[in-house]
Order: sequence, then structure tokens, then C-alpha cells
Amino acid sequence: MKVAIPKEIVANERRVALVPQAVGRLIAAGAEVLVEAGAGASAHFSDAQYEEAGARVVAGPAELFGSADVVVKVQGPVMNEALGKHEVDLLSPGTTLISFLYALNNPELVKRLVEAKVTSFSMDAMPRIARAQSMDALSSQATISGYKAVLIAASALGKMMPMMITAAGTLAPSRGFVLGAGVAGLQAIGTARRLGAVMEAFDVRPAVKEQVESLGAKFVELELETEEVEDTGGYAKELSEETHRREQELLADRVSVADFVITTAAVPGRPAPVLITEDMVKQMRGGSVIVDLAAEMGGNCGLTKAGEEVVIHDVTIHGPVNLPSSMPVHASEMYSRNIATLLNHLTKEGQLQLDFEDSITGGCCITHEGSILHEATQAAVG
Repeated sequence: MKVAIPKEIVANERRVALVPQAVGRLIAAGAEVLVEAGAGASAHFSDAQYEEAGARVVAGPAELFGSADVVVKVQGPVMNEALGKHEVDLLSPGTTLISFLYALNNPELVKRLVEAKVTSFSMDAMPRIARAQSMDALSSQATISGYKAVLIAASALGKMMPMMITAAGTLAPSRGFVLGAGVAGLQAIGTARRLGAVMEAFDVRPAVKEQVESLGAKFVELELETEEVEDTGGYAKELSEETHRREQELLADRVSVADFVITTAAVPGRPAPVLITEDMVKQMRGGSVIVDLAAEMGGNCGLTKAGEEVVIHDVTIHGPVNLPSSMPVHASEMYSRNIATLLNHLTKEGQLQLDFEDSITGGCCITHEGSILHEATQAAVG
């Protein structure tokens, strides 16, 4: 089995799908690994390191894609302007592709994969079950995002995070509020607490209260039933209009007293819910900061602009995109472990053995042999 690691060509993407250490383990298990020249350079992994691990460095993408049985990427396939071809068109029929595809939001890409008869697995569709935790790339990358969001807030805030007793008097600690206590939110809480901030957090899922409190934050609670907020796969559901209204009343009170707010709420396949309105921003203290981790999906703040930093009503609003790529070493190492574990799950004796009755294999496979297997994607593509 030939596994290929291409260089990512999406703008500002610095991660690589497999790091040299993981490559060595794949080769030891019987795989042949090809890596495009410079694929790991932005993450500080040299071609020499890949060669030392046993990989063969290939000059360009055309040879790499065409000779591979499995192609592993971070970003989904896009148009390669240098070659004048879409990356999907470089894949041979029957090739297996593993990457973030976000298929629910990319019907045209899914159609290309179907037409090319590519078997595709999307890392963002990994089932939220115990067996798949080590393959859960959304969670591994969200860890990076939650950490970096606090660093952005700390840098933009005009005050220090911890309480400090000095000869010039006592300085009160900064107050932070995190919306969404998933992996990114919990990491943000933990990071901010280590910096000395006083933290509160909100999530519509009451089950996360214990996790929030274990990190030393206060849990701001809205009484809801579990089936109102979480689907059978463990992902957040879109709230009803009445529940959303109650939620906004609660959030307005807590946002108004926060020095910084970090938002992380997202619903797969849908625009991010707007949790912070312009009226709420007006009520915030001058110099406050919002870091909106849902910026790429439209934003949890109604004033967020993806990829930009704006100041509105004396509040700085950051809309960062692709935060994991800003810390490419650890982001690549974590993603690489997710990919390598999935490859191990999909192979037997060095060859792909796809069992679509398996909840992991069937759960994250989007296309196979010219058909869409993923039910939610079938509905989205129509």
C-alpha cells in the first residue's frame, strides 16, 4: 500500500498530514510512504527527516497523486493553480483520500469525488464514540484553537489576567466568559485559569457542568433537556426559537461583566448560531475583547468578520480562521496521530480492508465507488 503526503496548497495552511515519526511506524507496518518535497517545511519537518524515517520524497503533486493508493491531507482537495487542475482530478479511480472535507458544506467537492470514483473519508465526520477518540481530529485541533484563543485575548486586552498585589496597589483579575464547553472551550478555560483569570462558562448541555467546574470556572446554566441540545452522534443541535431567546437573555447579563469572551459554538452543516448581538457588545466595558472561534462558520458574534480584527463600540472583536495552523508543530503531531490511527483501523496486513458495517469506517466514509455513503451528505447534496 502506497501512502502519499502532499504539500498543502490552501493559503496559510502550515500543517502536514503525517509527521516523520508516524511515517516510520507506517513503514514498519509494511506501507510504502511517498511525500511531496517541502510538504512538512511549514511545520518545521524537513525532507531529510522524512527520508530518515524511510519515506521517498517526490518532486511534484502529479506523480505523487497518480501513484498513490491512499492520499492523506489536512485540507480537502482544491484547485491547483500551478497545474491548472483540481487535486481531485490528479487522483486515480479507486484511490482512497483522507482529510477534512466538511462535506455538508461542500456539495460540489463531493460531486467531484463521486465522479472520480474516489473513496473518501472525512476527519470531521468521525463518530463521537469511545472507540474513535484517538481518531477524533476535530477534538485534537480544537485543543489548539482553545489554547491560542486565550493568548489572542490576553494580547489584545489592556489589562493583565491574574490578580496582582503590588507596591502600587492591588490589581483585580480579568474576568473571562467562554461560550461553548466543548474541547476548545474547556481548553480555553484551563489556559485562562492558568494565567490567573476568573472564569465563567456557558453551554446548553448540562452534562458538561462538572467538567467546567473541575477547571475552576463557574458554570452558567440554562435548564434544558438533553434531547433538545444534542443529537445521537454527540454533536450540538440547532436550538428552537424559544430556547434561543431564553439563552440570549442569560448571555446578555454575563457578557456585560466580562473583560474577554471566547465563543466556540458550532452546529455541523449549519451557520454558527449568533449568541452575541450588537446590543450585547454595546453593554460591554470599553477595552473588552471577543475572540470568535466560529468566525469561519459565520461567527457567534453578529459583528465578527472572518479573518479580521475589528473594533466596534470600543470592543475588539477577533475573527481568527484556521487557528490550529498558527501552531503547526503540535497541530501536525496531533493530527498525524489521528490519521495514523485511522489508517491502522482501515488496514489489515498492510492492505486496506474496508468494513462499512463498522461504525467508524461507515461513519466517516463520504464517497465510495461512485456513490455517496454518508447519509447526511446524501441529503445535503441531494
